[in-house]
Amino acid sequence: MNKLIVIREIDEMLETYCDGCFIKRELKTNGGKAVAHRFCIDHCTVGEQLRFLGIELNKVKN
Repeated sequence: MNKLIVIREIDEMLETYCDGCFIKRELKTNGGKAVAHRFCIDHCTVGEQLRFLGIELNKVKN
C-alpha cells in the first residue's frame, strides 16, 4: 500500500466520521478531551480502523 493512499484514507475517515461526531463532542464537554480521546481509541469502530491504518502507514516503506 502507498503512503499517500493510506494518508488519504485516514483524512477521509476523519472528515466523514469524526468531524462533528456527537459522541466525541458530548464526552469532551462532560469528561474532558482525554476521556473523549480514550473513547475514540478504545471503543469507537472508526477509531479501530484509524488505528489499523496507522499501523499500516508505519509498515509502508515509501
